[in-house]
Amino acid sequence: MAGLGSSFRRLLTASALSNGADGVFQVALPILAVSLTRSPAQVAGVALAARLPWLFMALPAGALADRLDRRRTMVRVQLSRVVVMGALAGVVALDQAAMWMLYLAAVVLGIGETLFDTAAQSILPSLVGRDDLARANGRQQAVELVMNAFLGPPLGGLLAAVALALAFGVSAAAFLLAAIALMSVAGSFRPERTAAEATRTLRQDIIEGVAFVWGHPVLRTLGLMLGTTNLAFTAHGSIFVLYAIRPGPMGLTPTGFGLLLASASVGGVAGSLAADPIARSVGPTRCLRVAVVVFGSALAVPALTASVVANGVAFMAATFAGVVWNVITVSLRQRITPDRLLGRMNSAYRLLGWGTMPIGAALGGLVAETAGLRATFVVAAALHLPMLLGFIVVTDRRMRDAEEG
Repeated sequence: MAGLGSSFRRLLTASALSNGADGVFQVALPILAVSLTRSPAQVAGVALAARLPWLFMALPAGALADRLDRRRTMVRVQLSRVVVMGALAGVVALDQAAMWMLYLAAVVLGIGETLFDTAAQSILPSLVGRDDLARANGRQQAVELVMNAFLGPPLGGLLAAVALALAFGVSAAAFLLAAIALMSVAGSFRPERTAAEATRTLRQDIIEGVAFVWGHPVLRTLGLMLGTTNLAFTAHGSIFVLYAIRPGPMGLTPTGFGLLLASASVGGVAGSLAADPIARSVGPTRCLRVAVVVFGSALAVPALTASVVANGVAFMAATFAGVVWNVITVSLRQRITPDRLLGRMNSAYRLLGWGTMPIGAALGGLVAETAGLRATFVVAAALHLPMLLGFIVVTDRRMRDAEEG
């Protein structure tokens, strides 16, 4: 990380703590859900509730990120996460948890995620130079994956095996430490606005951001492609816990489930470190084509076998491909977007890319409820195929023009 600066390192520290807490929570919440119900539709409803805010909060979150201090927004979201995690720990400890509480918590945390993630992706170009963006994004992805997918899930499984309330309590403590780390990042991160911009309404700001993304052929196409893959991935992931934890076909314990999810981080860390050099060597478009094929193939593996080894390898391959995609596309977006539009660009792009997640969660629950778990994995893999067609539109020339423009 030499040359990336102390502020960037503090941001990485906050990211490590936050993603570690999230990794624990992402295992503990579905385990809590399956302890309350075995209905695929109700379990998938938790994922639906968590992703629903991207449909109605993504665009306002982007406009706010271009109006407010981005670091302060991130701190406030972390503090709200502390409250939610603490409340969950309390109701679980008192044996008063109910599914509606999980849905409510998921919605509140989902709203926070739209605000936090939009601000986080928009703040990075203020901390590192343009030429260091790919390297910084790669390092950030590596830290996020190690904590969110490697350390967090097995820790979450172990804590959940001891006491679910403990898992939520540990998440609350880590989110608090992340907020403190963010407070130590020096400087103001409120974007500069002209006098004319200062008089505009939030609606006008939102319209400008949407027009920028939709009018840019590369951003528009990549956003639609991301929406397709996230729809498929959420349909897959929303019911995977029922397939993995006994009495599901894989027969895992909660700890084993956490370890299986952690296997993904091996591929993810490798992808975060390899994305920039590979893209420089063979070209970003070729990298993205291969990533799409690998990711889609991995989604089909649970339909073919319940082998823990095979599914672990599939998780690693999918995460490698997903991280390569993220590093390349996020760095591209940051390079071609003016700072004053970063928040709105990220939110409009994510509305295209993440707004399909509630649909995916609902679809996953519906297919699993009516046709079975394995059928859901087949449908998810099939839905991913349209992404391949996207690269007919996004050519090497247009990607290159976007980089140079």
